Amino acid sequence: MSFLVLLLVLWVEKFSAWRSNIQQDGPWLRLLARVEHKAEWVARPWLALALVVLLPLAVLALILIVLTPLAYGWLALPVHLLVVIYSLGRGDLQAALGPFRDSWRRGDAEAAYLVARRDLGLEVEEEGALLKSVQGHLVWQAYQSFFAVIFWYALLGPLAALAYRLLALSAEHAEQPALRERAVQVRHGFDWLPVRVLAASFALVGNFAAVTRALLHELLSWDISAAQLVISTGRAASETPEPVIGEVGVSSLDGLWQLLVRAAVLWYALFAVWTLLI
Repeated sequence: MSFLVLLLVLWVEKFSAWRSNIQQDGPWLRLLARVEHKAEWVARPWLALALVVLLPLAVLALILIVLTPLAYGWLALPVHLLVVIYSLGRGDLQAALGPFRDSWRRGDAEAAYLVARRDLGLEVEEEGALLKSVQGHLVWQAYQSFFAVIFWYALLGPLAALAYRLLALSAEHAEQPALRERAVQVRHGFDWLPVRVLAASFALVGNFAAVTRALLHELLSWDISAAQLVISTGRAASETPEPVIGEVGVSSLDGLWQLLVRAAVLWYALFAVWTLLI
């Protein structure tokens, strides 16, 4: 059933508007706000994080326990699908990059800087550093929005996928620094394995030698961030050239996107084989 859910996720992502309707964070954000504004939880950030993450997981687990034994488990399929879609990243990455691509293609660096700040949240002054930041944004957002979620769903099911997204939302929206720091720490642990699997996938579908050189010394490192690792290996795998304004710079974004698409195809192929074997 897991592989069928992943296929349906692709269909929903590409051919429907359900994603934006399903990804309603309001109820959870209200829970987070209530927890953060209670003094007893402010002093216990680990317990506060456990509450905002484990409470939705407990509700989901109860629903799955009730539905899974019924109709050979098929009644649980819509729940799996809804959870995975909710757990994907927020927003449309390609649409968000559109204004920047247009500005960069016509050589308007000032407009590109403004739209990068407005649409992508990037604050970079230098022209070359701006394109590198956008390239990194593309790779990181693709990883955390899609690859990490389907990895944990395929490995451990919907509870793990939802836990990853709730940790990401906690790290992004928490107002209390201590709570936000704990969420970042736990998310770093969640990212450790899937980001290395994706880096290995980049080696298989891109420049193997370049990825090996970039990954070799950091393969088992706990200290390197997931963003830094996936961005460096993605750039190496796609043989990203030095940043240049104009069509060549936009082509580098296309090259990274095609690398991500090839990696996704590889993952789905491996999941299909895994499903047949088990």
